[in-house]
Amino acid sequence: MRPRVGYRQMFATLVVVAAVSLIANAQDGRGGGRGGGRGGEGPPPPKDIVAPAIPGVVAAGTHIELVAYPVAGTEGPIRLLDGSGVLWTERNVSHISKIDLNGNRSTFVESAEGANGLAWDSKGRLLAVLRPSSGEKVAVLYPPASVTTLADKVDGKPFNALNDLIVSTKDDIYFTDTQGIYFLRPGGQVKKVLDLKNMNGVVLSADEKTLYANHKDGEYILAFDVQPDGSLKNQRNFGKYKSVTTAGAADPRLAEDNGADGMAIDDAGRIYTATNVGVEVFSPKGEYLGAIPIGLWGAEQNRLQKPQNLTFAGPDRKWLYTVGSNAIYRVQLLASGIKSRGK
Repeated sequence: MRPRVGYRQMFATLVVVAAVSLIANAQDGRGGGRGGGRGGEGPPPPKDIVAPAIPGVVAAGTHIELVAYPVAGTEGPIRLLDGSGVLWTERNVSHISKIDLNGNRSTFVESAEGANGLAWDSKGRLLAVLRPSSGEKVAVLYPPASVTTLADKVDGKPFNALNDLIVSTKDDIYFTDTQGIYFLRPGGQVKKVLDLKNMNGVVLSADEKTLYANHKDGEYILAFDVQPDGSLKNQRNFGKYKSVTTAGAADPRLAEDNGADGMAIDDAGRIYTATNVGVEVFSPKGEYLGAIPIGLWGAEQNRLQKPQNLTFAGPDRKWLYTVGSNAIYRVQLLASGIKSRGK
């Protein structure tokens, strides 16, 4: 005889099912200002794929490793300053998490208040753009004794979906939301330096005279000349994305935008950007060099999973890590990340 199922047991089962559904829906969130992962959809990520050759960047046949899956949301990866691993924003549990070079995971900051992009300043402080319900802000998250809000409004108005940031060697901060690009100098006031919707990742050139920015609705990475007061001039098209918005595509990811999200730079001045085709690499002159198919799967099912953001890591900064769709990947490069800054 089959045992009878009591009402309490049935209720408990329904609660568990509902919780699983909520977690899946949370992981399906786009996050990061139209830049999040959709980890609840499609097939699981491949564990091992290979990269094509990009001269000076990656050797043909280099294995791309799946380091962690699933994780509770992915954004804002940044290397640990001692080279021992990577931090990332585990958005669905409001943590800043750590993964070491052997794949071991731990919590680095317990409460991250809706953090998205991360960056180090010259003092070794971890900065973030935060998106709590109480109001968005740019803040210091670590070490505990240094936690503080740096900016929570511009011209008396709140920010809208803060996304990414870059900190210069002088601790000047550029950061983005859906309304444009902002600038904050230590001890100064925030000012809007670009009024253009749906900006995303930002990175500075090695000499910090040029700012590069991803425009999710455009065909090109944008470049700007950085002025002494932090303002931006001479907006121009820098490198043309291989990834483009495909109107009417069966895959909603491709129909929404070009997927241009996080950015990084190597010590030769090449620009790396996460898009719907992987990590696209451009020369310092904006020439398209190729794409690394890292953190990319599910296109065959019209459920494209793609990298959101990226960072160089490891003692020699030759590991390129990506996060996206609740997965973390890495690939060993010939190139190495910039050494003058934490990002």
